[in-house]
Amino acid sequence: MTPIALELLSPARDAETGRTAIDCGADAVYIGPPAFGARASAGNSIDDIASLATYAHRFGARVYATMNTIVLDNELEKARLMALELCDAGIDALIVQDMAYLDMNLPVALHASTQCDIRTPRKARWLAKAGFTRLVLPREFDAARIREAVDASGVPAEVFIHGARCVSYSGDCQIGYVATGRSANRGMCPQMCRLPFDIVDEHGSQVAPKAHYLSLADLRTTDIGPLVEAGARSFKIEGRLKDRRYVANATAWYSAMLDGFISRTGSRYCRASAGTSDPGFTPDIDRGFFRRPNGGGLQATLGSPKDTGVAVGKVSSPYNRRNRCFSLAGSALGNGDGLGFFDSSGAFHGFRLNRADGTRCFPAEPLPELTAGTTIFRNSDKEFNDSVDHARARRLMRLDFTLHVLQDGNIELAATDERGFSASTVIDRTIEPARTDPRQHRRSLLERLGDEPYRIGGINDNAAAFFIAASVLADARRKLLAKLASDTLAGHRPEKPGKNVLESDAFANGPGLTYHDNVANRAAGDFYRSHGADNIRNAIECGTAGNGELQVMSTRYCIRAELGACLRKPESQRLPARLFLRNESGLYRLEFDCANCGMKVFKVRDTKEKF
Repeated sequence: MTPIALELLSPARDAETGRTAIDCGADAVYIGPPAFGARASAGNSIDDIASLATYAHRFGARVYATMNTIVLDNELEKARLMALELCDAGIDALIVQDMAYLDMNLPVALHASTQCDIRTPRKARWLAKAGFTRLVLPREFDAARIREAVDASGVPAEVFIHGARCVSYSGDCQIGYVATGRSANRGMCPQMCRLPFDIVDEHGSQVAPKAHYLSLADLRTTDIGPLVEAGARSFKIEGRLKDRRYVANATAWYSAMLDGFISRTGSRYCRASAGTSDPGFTPDIDRGFFRRPNGGGLQATLGSPKDTGVAVGKVSSPYNRRNRCFSLAGSALGNGDGLGFFDSSGAFHGFRLNRADGTRCFPAEPLPELTAGTTIFRNSDKEFNDSVDHARARRLMRLDFTLHVLQDGNIELAATDERGFSASTVIDRTIEPARTDPRQHRRSLLERLGDEPYRIGGINDNAAAFFIAASVLADARRKLLAKLASDTLAGHRPEKPGKNVLESDAFANGPGLTYHDNVANRAAGDFYRSHGADNIRNAIECGTAGNGELQVMSTRYCIRAELGACLRKPESQRLPARLFLRNESGLYRLEFDCANCGMKVFKVRDTKEKF
């Protein structure tokens, strides 16, 4: 039975970070092109993406370009031309949100972004029938819901395993656009969820202190097995704005996890790309950037939306102004570490440690508010960071050489890599008998691979009776490896585009499309109309927000449950029936869906009437 390929998918802020991810074990990377990506500040040139694709394809790794914003009418042609440029650059698929791409006849596979908000098996099914060859499922999905989507769609599923979580279902968050004019669906999320809010009742009275109620802790997966068994085939690390260090550490960590899972399941699964990775450092996911629940939060980072780090000890003596230090009982720290603590009001303070001398710590700034008994957290380990930054990651494929004599008397040097690609070159020289056994010397010459992505496997020397000058063999090796690289790239095959077999009445007799469906251009509207939709309201980015309350978030997260006031639990503490979030951006009404354990957030337009 052919093993099932599993893919570790890493973010690429730029081409260099993408190459690092591949070297550290990624089977694929996703990267933003010059425009139309959901991270507008993470765009890259077409040439850089092409160079990354060339590098990745040597290992059979893939490159996906993210064009997952909604597109306005005046941008359709620009988006189409950019997509074609990316195809020419060698990408393996486009990750998109806008249905307009389905009508562009692009020679590339389309993956349905998590921005498509694939919340139900029905949506998973029609997206697959519309021609999407992969579905990027919501971060909120557990194994059971992944299985439902896979069974309904019949196409591979991509799931998140690490990184930031949006509090709202991705693609259905309008709070940023309504509050600031910056839209997440246009690649300009202002991260309203990371801001502090008060919780007030219907009279405007505060019922809970200011905190980061919408800022969720990051996602981390400790067991990939249930996701595989549920039908997931691609495992995604979030973080297209993250730096090389973050990507290297997270990729190496999860690559080892995936390898361990595969080794425990015999021959049932395999990696989606070739080669063995050595990151050059020991990965430690606990030392990478990671938002943890804090300030009493269960899922939310109530005290701070930052990476507050892990506890390393308690202050045994407070900050001494004269000596400019404090004493810490606990783990050993290093010069240059990033530390922090929560003060008496619950606010988090971060600082850098200039020097550690035993238990005495000398911070880079005065910390008069630091008192005895305060817990110190470390969110940046200088020694570990240096080990990642200075490491040289290598990814190597097995390469076998063969030397044998041809019928015409010349000698052929052939090579085959672990993917099965082969190449050969003929050493066209007058053959002389070897005076001594040349095999060990030849092996040492053939092993000189420089920066080529190979490690020597076997060398079958059937021409050991004949002499080959070292310079001639070295030249043959160089030509052979160049030909093998060329043949490998020529043999790479991107994923095939899907076909639209969606029923012509798929959206007929339905409730119609609302601004939650993010239709922003005529091509997307025509797609829905050609499949039965007759009532379409455009995305709010098209100026269709209207007046009155506007739903700006839909989430599985519940603030009542977070605060221990779940309405389904009689023993919970009590909060007023009607709750609102409030900060400088405005007032937001909360609506609780207890049957589905979720919550909706509405922007209140007229706060004067409300209070």
